Amino acid sequence: MPETQVAALLSLPHGMPREGRVRAVIDAVLPSVDGGRFAVKRIAGERFEVTAHCFTDGHDVLRVELQWWREGDTTVYETPMTLLNNDIWQGAFLPEVPGRYIYTVLAWVDGFASWRHELTRRVEEDDIRIAVQVGALEVDAAAKRATGEDAQVLARLATELQQAAADRSVEGTRLKAMALDASLETLASRYPDRRLEARYGAELSLVVDRPRARFSSWYELFPRSAGTELGKHGTFRDVEARLPAIQQMGFDVLYFPPIHPIGRVDRKGKNNALVTEPDDVGSPWAIGSDEGGHKAILPALGTPEDFRHLVAEAGKHGLEIALDIAFQCAPDHPYVKEHPGWFRWRPDGTVQYAENPPKKYQDIYPFNFECDDWQGLWTELKSVIDHWIGEGVTIFRVDNPHTKAFPFWEWCITEIKREHPEILFLAEAFTRPKVMHRLAKLGFSQSYTYFTWRNTKEELTAYFTELSQPPGHDYFRPNVWPNTPDILHEQLQSGEAPMFRLRLTLAATLAANYGIYGPAYELLEHLPRNPGSEEYLDSEKYQLRTWNHDDRQSLAPFIARLNSIRKDNPALQTNATLRFLPVENNQLLAYAKASDDGTNVVVTVVNLDPHQTQSGWIGLTAESIGVAPGQSFQVHDLLSDQRFLWQGEWHYVQLDPQHTPAHVLRVRRRTRDENDFEYFL
Repeated sequence: MPETQVAALLSLPHGMPREGRVRAVIDAVLPSVDGGRFAVKRIAGERFEVTAHCFTDGHDVLRVELQWWREGDTTVYETPMTLLNNDIWQGAFLPEVPGRYIYTVLAWVDGFASWRHELTRRVEEDDIRIAVQVGALEVDAAAKRATGEDAQVLARLATELQQAAADRSVEGTRLKAMALDASLETLASRYPDRRLEARYGAELSLVVDRPRARFSSWYELFPRSAGTELGKHGTFRDVEARLPAIQQMGFDVLYFPPIHPIGRVDRKGKNNALVTEPDDVGSPWAIGSDEGGHKAILPALGTPEDFRHLVAEAGKHGLEIALDIAFQCAPDHPYVKEHPGWFRWRPDGTVQYAENPPKKYQDIYPFNFECDDWQGLWTELKSVIDHWIGEGVTIFRVDNPHTKAFPFWEWCITEIKREHPEILFLAEAFTRPKVMHRLAKLGFSQSYTYFTWRNTKEELTAYFTELSQPPGHDYFRPNVWPNTPDILHEQLQSGEAPMFRLRLTLAATLAANYGIYGPAYELLEHLPRNPGSEEYLDSEKYQLRTWNHDDRQSLAPFIARLNSIRKDNPALQTNATLRFLPVENNQLLAYAKASDDGTNVVVTVVNLDPHQTQSGWIGLTAESIGVAPGQSFQVHDLLSDQRFLWQGEWHYVQLDPQHTPAHVLRVRRRTRDENDFEYFL
C-alpha cells in the first residue's frame, strides 16, 4: 500500500470506515446455514435460488448481483438479481456437476439507472433539459469504462444527448424519448460504476451432490446370511444370486453391515450372549483380528476380487453397494498392537471397551480422539474410506458418527468430497436432535431420523413438517427406516402384515430417501429378544440366518409396487413440497407432494389403524393441485389401479387395512389432444 494511503488510514477519526461512500446495504443472504459457517446442500442440475435483503438510503436505484464460482476454479460468474418486494432480491444459478460452490451477493447504487428513473418522472421541459445534460455525463462516464466499439457508440450518444439538450428546437418530449431509449439503457448498463459496491460479509458455501443424495431406496442385508443352505456361511457369490430379486423389488442401494474380519477375543454369541460356542460368528461391528482390519475382507465372504465382481454385477442390476463404516475395533484388531496410543487404557492395564450403562460391549474398543497422535489417527481413518472408494464403493453408511469427534468428520468428509464429489455419506445417529443436525451440517449427505418412533397422526405431521421446511431442509436430508437390525419397534412385534404395509407406505411416500432391513421386513420378522425390547430374537447381528424367500406371505410384491410408484412419480422424489391435508378422522393421515415444476402431484392417504376400516373426508382445493376452480379432475390410485372422478374441495375415502393400507393417488388433469379428444393427463 502506498505511503500516502497508509497515512490517510492512520489519520481517520476513531471508528470511521475506510470507505464511507459505500451506500448499498446487504442485510442478509439466504439460504445460509448458521450465518455461512456450514454449507447449504443441493443437487446437481437443479436451479439454486438465492434471496438477498438489499437497500440504500434515499430513492436511488440499486443494482444487485449474485456472484458464484466452483471451488478451485478461476472463473467467477455473476447473474443479476431481481427485486421482488420489500427490498428482497432474488437470483439463481445452475450448478451442473457435483462439488463445492461458493456464492455471495454484491450491490451498488447505480448512477445511470437512478438518473433514468428520475427522468421518467420529470414533466417540465427545463427540468428535462437539465436532467438530460446530467445523463449525458453518465453516458460519457460509461463510455470511458467501456472498450472497443461500445466505447465509441456510448461516446457518440453522450455527445448527441448533450447537443440535443442544448438545442432549444428539440422539444422536451422528444428529448426525453432520446434519453430513455431502450438500446441506450442496454448498452450503458453493461458498464456500471462499481467502485463503491458493497460485498456481503461472508462467502457462503454450497455442496452439490448427485441425484442419488436426494432420492434413494435402500435395502440392507447381511452377506453372511445370503446363502440358501442352513448353517452355511454366505458369500459374495450368494449375494450376487440375490441381486435380481432385490432389483425386482425396486431398490437402488444395497447396503452391507461391516464385511471385515471379526474379532475372536470377547466375541459375542447368539442373542448377544457373553459365552460363545465354537460355531458362533460374532458381531460384524467387532472389527479386526489376525486376518486384518478395516481394509480387509472376512475370508468366509470371499476375496477382494469377489467383492469387486459383486460391485460390478450390482451396477448391472441398477444397484450401488453401500458399505458400513464403523470406526471401532475388536480387542484383537491389528491397530490395538500397532497403535496402542489410539485407545484409552484403564488403571488395570486393559483397554476401555465401549459402554452405554447398563449396556456393555466388551468386544468393541472405541478410538480415543483426544489421543496425542490424533493427526495420525485421522489420517489412517480417512485412508480406510479412500481404500474402499478404490474398490468401487461410492456410498457409505457411517455407524454411530455422533460418538466420534465432530472436527474429524468435518475434515474427513470435506477432503474426500473434494477429491471425489460423487461420494455420499449416511449418518446413522439416533441421538439428540441438535447432535443429528450438527452431523448433517458437517457434511453427511443423508441422515437417519426418528421416523421409527413417530407413529400417531400428530407426531408424523409435526415431524415431517419440520423435516420438509427451512432451515433444516437446507442441509438435513432425512432417510427413514421402519426397521433396522438394532430396532424392532413394538408396532411391528405383532407380526401383522397390515402394520408392516402401512409403515412401509409411510416411509416410501413421506420421504424421498428411505430404506428397510431385509429380508426381515418383507418376511415379517417380528419376535423380540425380550418383552419390551427392540432387539430381534435370533438377531443376524450375532448369528447366521437362512431366509425363505419363497414365503407366500412375503411383502416383496407390495414393496416392488411402492418402489415402482416412487420411480415413476417425481413428486415422491422430493421433500420440499410436502404438505399435510385436513382429514376428518385422526386415524387417517393425508398429504400431498408435487414435482418441482408442479406437473406431477401425488396425494397419499394412509390408514394408521392396522385393524379397523377407517373413513373420512379429505380437504383438497383444486388450485393447490393446479386445476381450475370448479373443474373436475381424476385421481388414479397407483396401488389398486382404480380411478375416481373428484370435484370440489372435500373428498370421501375409505380404507380397509386388510385389503390395502393406503391410497396413493396421482392427480390427472383434463386436457385435449390435437383432435379435440378430451382425456386425463
